[in-house]
Amino acid sequence: MLRLPRFLPSTSRRVSDLKEVLWSGSLTFEHALSTSAANYDENASTKKFASYTVFKGKAALSISPILPVFSKLESGASRVNRNGSVMLTFFPAVGQRKYDYAKKQLFALSPTEVGSLISLGPAESCEFFHDPSMKSSNEGQVKKTLSITPLGSDNGYFLNISVMNNGQKTNERMSVPITKAEFAVMRTALSFALPHIMGWDQALTSHSQSPSSAPASRPRVERPNPDSEWDR
Repeated sequence: MLRLPRFLPSTSRRVSDLKEVLWSGSLTFEHALSTSAANYDENASTKKFASYTVFKGKAALSISPILPVFSKLESGASRVNRNGSVMLTFFPAVGQRKYDYAKKQLFALSPTEVGSLISLGPAESCEFFHDPSMKSSNEGQVKKTLSITPLGSDNGYFLNISVMNNGQKTNERMSVPITKAEFAVMRTALSFALPHIMGWDQALTSHSQSPSSAPASRPRVERPNPDSEWDR
């Protein structure tokens, strides 16, 4: 009989059915996102959540798109106020096919970082550094590093996350091997999600405001929203 992976949520309730596993993870993830920023839509019942999750021996990885937040201009048009991202959620294994979602670590990829990941060659690697409290009084307290390195022989990649918390004096690390087939799914999904997290899909399909009447705006610095990662 096929044994299915199980989460160990913070309530210690065990989940044994795969469908319930994924739904349980989606509910927890939805809560983590909806409480991380004040500008998300209040009508959460209309939101749809989807993720791609791989379970491995020492840790698991879930990938979900986060849409951008738009703000209204005086003209009635809208523009991106906060860039979207692709959220990587790592959670450690605590036994055979058992995972502790309460100990998750988050890493939000910006559009440019998504581009770096999907353009990787078989022998190439890349590394990203994040400080969720950048430009605040807590800057430097938490430092996150995500590295993607090849497995060798064109067999896939290792996705490694390191989170150093100077306040708690902890340094947590997790590594998830991704097969060539799994990375092909990730590359395709991320390529499809890229214009959506940039808001281009909404900009190109909206005809309520003509480009000529829209006021000029200053270019915004592209940066993933640190609030999304501050959960951990």
